[in-house]
Amino acid sequence: MGKTVYLDYSAGMPTDKRVVEVMLPYFSHEFGNPSSLHAYGGPARTAVETAREQVAKLVGAPDLKYIIFTSGATESNNLAIKGLARKRADKGKHIITSMAEHMSILNVCKALEKEGFKVTYLPIDKEAFVSVKAVEEAIKDDTILVTLGYANGEVGTIQDIKAIGEICQKKKVAFHVDAVPAAGRIPIDVKAEHIDLMTISSNDLYGPKGVGALYVGKGMDIVPLFDGGGQERKFRSGTENVPGIVGMGKAAELAMAEMGAEAKRLMALRDRLIDMVLKAIPASHLNGSRTKRLPQNANMRFSYIEGEALILNLDMVDVCTSTSSACTSKTLEPSHVLRAMGISHEEAHSALLINLGRLTRDEDIDVMIKVLPEIVKRLREMSPLTPKGLYKD
Repeated sequence: MGKTVYLDYSAGMPTDKRVVEVMLPYFSHEFGNPSSLHAYGGPARTAVETAREQVAKLVGAPDLKYIIFTSGATESNNLAIKGLARKRADKGKHIITSMAEHMSILNVCKALEKEGFKVTYLPIDKEAFVSVKAVEEAIKDDTILVTLGYANGEVGTIQDIKAIGEICQKKKVAFHVDAVPAAGRIPIDVKAEHIDLMTISSNDLYGPKGVGALYVGKGMDIVPLFDGGGQERKFRSGTENVPGIVGMGKAAELAMAEMGAEAKRLMALRDRLIDMVLKAIPASHLNGSRTKRLPQNANMRFSYIEGEALILNLDMVDVCTSTSSACTSKTLEPSHVLRAMGISHEEAHSALLINLGRLTRDEDIDVMIKVLPEIVKRLREMSPLTPKGLYKD
């Protein structure tokens, strides 16, 4: 991968070799269009439906027909939120989300506000939890949709999705969940958790980039984003990306089979990293919940330094990490998630986002535990904000 230690799996993952292997035939001799009625269309059509079933099983969908393939998580979120809102606009124009969602939810909600929809942005607490009670109290007679992340992709906090889903079902409000950081890492059951619409990403399953899926549950009729030939149950027109879809299906199958063991392994690595770093570095803090946390996520902040400087210094010793979601890292603003948690502007700028993955090993954690305290101390020595006596040596 060109780097000694890669700990930025939320930004990008390698495609699993087993996934690549099943994709290859559909780039060459199995090149048929799934919509074709002749002999070349049959294998492609069968491959797409097999992948649909594999993804459905991963999330507990009762029927493969409820899985719609898209170009990725951003399209799935747009299709779910805009599609449902526009379809039910005659019944109400109120949407509920939280202040800490991914930008592909927040910016979609902002776009809908320009169309006349009203959006309630719920606060989160200091561990990034959305209050179940706050969701219930925010629902009004004209509320048509609640859209939340299954888990926060930056700080790893896992929401009480089942409780929120039960409220939405009771109030007859559609419930959309962005499950990108969570799907394939922790068990998800759309029926048991009362989820009506759910976004899934291939890349976050060690599948190919540029492929995603949207679970569209029974009775969830949505308006398509664009018109065309009517593929994917008329929800998502366009010739199917057969190699990508096949890859996503295989990735989902592998994730389902290996999820339990992999989660246990990553949690052990994650907890060792968090415990050792917080012990070794004074004025360091864990962001998010300590217990209800994604297995791969470790988000920490280190007072008196800049996160960008920390990332660059880690990169100089061949360690790749991030400060926030890759979708917001190009801005100079601190993480909107950390700010919503009540963390100050300065403290939010000192955050380090670490995400482990299938290729992460004990020795990678050893490297991080060794180099991180040294770099933080060196940066603090150059910072005028560092108080005297922070380090006793």
